[in-house]
Amino acid sequence: MAYAVIQTGGKQYRVAEGDVIEVEKLDVAEGAEAKFDEVLLVSGAAGLSVGTPLVSGASVSAEVVAQDKADKVIAFKYKRRKGYHRTVGHRRQITRLKITSIAA
Repeated sequence: MAYAVIQTGGKQYRVAEGDVIEVEKLDVAEGAEAKFDEVLLVSGAAGLSVGTPLVSGASVSAEVVAQDKADKVIAFKYKRRKGYHRTVGHRRQITRLKITSIAA
């Protein structure tokens, strides 16, 4: 089974064809194609290729399924015996991608 490790939004993801992943928000329209050139590792029929730091000539293509918001994250601050507590929450913007092809 062919897979690759890509880097986007400061994080690394292990992807294979057909996978649906959630990444940090990308400025790409829904239904459009996104291409990732920062490929750190590619595994396929030819074997394993590890980049130093990137694999030259490798790319991963994905289709943008949705622009969405992630689940709410709650940050609760509390200091005992001081009467201080504070609740802050946020929902980060995400992009859902379906991996269409891995080119080594």
